Amino acid sequence: MSKKYDYDLIAIGAGSGGLSVAERAAVYGAKCAVVESGKMGGTCVNVGCVPKKIMWFGGNLAHGLKDAVDYGFDIENRGFNWQHLVSKRDNYIAGINNWYHTYLEDSNIDEIQGFARFVDAHTLEVEGKTYTAKHIMVSPGTRPVIPDIPGAELGITSDGFFELQKQPKQVAIVGSGYIAVELAGVLKALGTDVCLYLRKEHVLRDFDAMLRESLIEEMLDQGIDIMSGTQITEVRKAEDGRLTLIDDKGRHNEGCDQLIWAIGRDPNTQGLNIDAAGIETDEQGYIMTDIFQKTNVDNIFALGDVTGRAPLTPVAIAAGRRLADRLYNNQAERHLDYKLIPTVVFSHPPIGTVGLTEHEAREKHGDSVKIYQTRFTAMYNSMTDHPVKTAMKLVCVGAQEKVIGCHIIGPGCDEMLQGFAVAIRMGATKKDFDDTVAIHPTSSEELVTMR
Repeated sequence: MSKKYDYDLIAIGAGSGGLSVAERAAVYGAKCAVVESGKMGGTCVNVGCVPKKIMWFGGNLAHGLKDAVDYGFDIENRGFNWQHLVSKRDNYIAGINNWYHTYLEDSNIDEIQGFARFVDAHTLEVEGKTYTAKHIMVSPGTRPVIPDIPGAELGITSDGFFELQKQPKQVAIVGSGYIAVELAGVLKALGTDVCLYLRKEHVLRDFDAMLRESLIEEMLDQGIDIMSGTQITEVRKAEDGRLTLIDDKGRHNEGCDQLIWAIGRDPNTQGLNIDAAGIETDEQGYIMTDIFQKTNVDNIFALGDVTGRAPLTPVAIAAGRRLADRLYNNQAERHLDYKLIPTVVFSHPPIGTVGLTEHEAREKHGDSVKIYQTRFTAMYNSMTDHPVKTAMKLVCVGAQEKVIGCHIIGPGCDEMLQGFAVAIRMGATKKDFDDTVAIHPTSSEELVTMR
């Protein structure tokens, strides 16, 4: 390392991306530091994947208790203790936070507490001290958007959901993306009345139509009130503390205990003073990079949600590790391929998807696209009074019927998708699926028996 710099690498943000690139770089002998102003682990650990999945498990158990009666169990549900679940969830997360501190120390990675600001392309200022590095990696994540309407501050964001110490009885959720539908499903399953406001007609705009339509149908069956094509224009607070939501059709929705904004996230670059380093962003403020995660400044890199590409924890981890491989282990062409990234939405029921949607495939490949799909009630659900539907679709192309998309909604699809994603990345065809012996009786066998 040149004596000119304090570090080989400084990562801004101790989320999945920053921690991964520093950890891998340190393995190769690089001197690294991570700067973080909040809790270790970033969005995923603190207000994202981890606490969300714990709440989702709780929702699944609520469904399971109802199903148990249909299987012959004499069960009396005496209620649900929100505070008990939240307390155990927070203790679990605190353990992860504490583990990271020890892990960084054991890995000889310096932890710098505070908010980083660029001084120049090689220099950061944190809490009045300056630090220099040959390479700087920017991974500060994103923050929830709050609309600019009267009373918007009376609501909370999806981050604020994880601060709720008391279960609300009536909730309005605004948004159509995966965060909105996940929170709606959890709250409804745990006993909260939920109203979901959609600016347009559908949820999950970028997902396959089969998934969107199936999820809407199931949410309606669960009793979630869906207000499509509706925007809230004003929020008012009554004397009893409850909220009144006024929409663009002049309607007043009164008596909401809580309003949750889940309308998107903005890049968390405010205050970083990126202009001092000459870093360029797009019109939305996301940091632009090439396939090697390099910004327009040669020694500065960015990855994770702040780049606006595939905002998923495993993506940030994979991109960070590959960046370290390239910079510190002589793997000159090492980079993440952003195609065929599998995604799961932890709705009720969950959604699993990888590859092109049917619409995308037909736009790209035209008449050479062939679709295989099925819809059924899984054996488990056939025994219950609430027979949740499972739907599956394979998108194939060409004479060999190469599988370029796989879309599933239904119980268990979150676990079954991973292996199929491997097969599709390896170039599997429909014949490869057909030639695979089915595991019976399972829902996943339908993917290798579709006709």
